[in-house]
Amino acid sequence: MAATLAEEITKHSVHTLVFRSIKRTHDLFLADHALAVPQDKEADELRRKLKIHAEYSHLKEKQGNQNIHNSQHYLAIENNKGLTDGSATNQRHPSALAVNQSLARYPSDQISENNQYAAGIQDITNKALSSGGLERIAPPKRALATTGESKVPFSHGMIARKATTMPKPNWHAPWKLMRVVSGHTGWVRCVAVEPANQWYCTGSADRTIKIWDLATSKLKLSLTGHISTVRGVAVSTRHPYLFSCGEDKMVKCWDLEYNKVTRHYHGHLSAVYSLSIHPTIDVLVTAGRDATARIWDMRTKTCVHTLVGHTNTVADVKCQGVEPQIVTGSHDCTIRYWDVASGKSITTLTNHKKSIRSIVIHPTQYTMASASADNIKQWKFPEGNFIQNLGGHNAVLNCMAINSDNVLVSGGDNGSMHFWDWKTGYNFQRAQTLVQPGSLDSESGIFAMAFDQSGTRLFTCEADKTIKVYKEDDEATEETHPINWRPDIIKRKKY
Repeated sequence: MAATLAEEITKHSVHTLVFRSIKRTHDLFLADHALAVPQDKEADELRRKLKIHAEYSHLKEKQGNQNIHNSQHYLAIENNKGLTDGSATNQRHPSALAVNQSLARYPSDQISENNQYAAGIQDITNKALSSGGLERIAPPKRALATTGESKVPFSHGMIARKATTMPKPNWHAPWKLMRVVSGHTGWVRCVAVEPANQWYCTGSADRTIKIWDLATSKLKLSLTGHISTVRGVAVSTRHPYLFSCGEDKMVKCWDLEYNKVTRHYHGHLSAVYSLSIHPTIDVLVTAGRDATARIWDMRTKTCVHTLVGHTNTVADVKCQGVEPQIVTGSHDCTIRYWDVASGKSITTLTNHKKSIRSIVIHPTQYTMASASADNIKQWKFPEGNFIQNLGGHNAVLNCMAINSDNVLVSGGDNGSMHFWDWKTGYNFQRAQTLVQPGSLDSESGIFAMAFDQSGTRLFTCEADKTIKVYKEDDEATEETHPINWRPDIIKRKKY
């Protein structure tokens, strides 16, 4: 018996069985198809009244109050005229006196007149709704009370809404080149400033890490140990440690008291492009070309989590003390927020159309920015709400930096630098780096940049093997360098 049932089932295709089921359903409910949906007059009337009340109740109240106010104002004017002019005014305007007396004696007449006016509005709205509700509803005409030469309408028109304008950006002093530091024999790929603001370090394609005095930019120390390009450096704020990573798949921890490597973190399968230190816990996060980011315990050197989800190189990673504590930007055109405890992705931002090479977190606000070849986008934590676009820097953007004065700087692969006002996204300065003598014109790319702890010095790492130091122009004022700004179409999304 089971065999015969199986044979019957296999005789028909799925399409035939579905069609048969649809036909049975159609035949079952065929009797109801030709019947029209019955109309409930009480429900329609209730819906119409509720709609009228929701849309026009505030107008009725406002116009009723305004009519009473205007009539009282008119009465006061006529009474004042009667007091000043005496009986002459009453002789010249006997009808006005009669109106005033009637208004004074019977104020309920005015209220009933307002109720009649409100009823007139309701009749018009009922007609408009019954005819389809597509006509523009005009209120019934009201008489004007004349006072001398001017006419005072009983109902005033609506006040025009003020157009939304973009806020004016804050004035920032222009930045100028202060110093050019030479010493590396390869492309300078990364920079980090010490928390005490005494020195800064750079990593280069010459496989060395150099430490420079921040005030004079004189070379203090060279650290050797990497066997390929050094792509990332970071200085701990709570330990005397310097961390570095490179294209040799190595992540090293340098003890600055002995100037030598004390720990290695093994696990990446390809070049490591970026690293970041968590500000509150002893955790190091690295990211690279193997499309993963790894969380390391500083002391035990164990890999706590491997953050998997990106489908291409993870170019930049940043840590902060609040959620989301880890942010990564990748060449797969996405940004991911990660949970440190579970090691899982919280949010994925897919607004960019091209690879993301740099992300930066605002030092005081709960916001961040990401840089790609199409534009710079600002986001709000923790959900990653989009704030605004910063367009106009038409280059492959390798790096960004921001200080506490809301100055955002972006550096391009062609040596161009744009300075932005963080609040409004206004580009207040554009600069082009100068290639040093002996270098090709194509070696003008900017690979990394960072502000010092005070936000008054900007360090850029460039392809002509130099580090350039920028500072604000002390002689510039708002009069000598005015903001060339005009209100534009609103492109800023409120959050």
